[in-house]
Amino acid sequence: MNFRNFDTLSTQLNSEFGESVILEIVKEAIQPYLLVASEKLPEICKFLYKTPGFYFDFLNCISACDIGPEVGIIEIWYHISSIPLEQSIILKVQVNRPSDQEKLPELPSISSIWQTADWHEREAYDLVGIKFVGHPDLRRILLPADWQGYPLRKDYQEAEKYHGIKIKY
Repeated sequence: MNFRNFDTLSTQLNSEFGESVILEIVKEAIQPYLLVASEKLPEICKFLYKTPGFYFDFLNCISACDIGPEVGIIEIWYHISSIPLEQSIILKVQVNRPSDQEKLPELPSISSIWQTADWHEREAYDLVGIKFVGHPDLRRILLPADWQGYPLRKDYQEAEKYHGIKIKY
């Protein structure tokens, strides 16, 4: 159910948002994707949701992956589908990984386009430490509110104890 015409999609996105919005097109991957400019993500998503011929009405999931401190990038993958048109596409964005672990990389929220993004963005915040600007309720969803750090970061240091309870053996 992959998207059938990347050329049409990229042409329309470039004419709508400018040549610099699509950073890379990868058609030959098992799951083809577009690498897009992160600052344009909400506008691109809204366009793909509302435009006849695309109508990507469903956000399947958001996946975040820390590539590591030595590379300095976190990748976020948005899997979206058009249920009536039986097509899927992946949008990929990259954000710089701050060297200061207290500072979080930021991305605009897309929860106003697809409500399912609310929980997916909270999970990426909770486990990888990405701040989704404009999210209506960005707080931890899987870990306790007072948990320190982001467990899916490559440099995460697991605590020995949590509230006096030994958690590392």
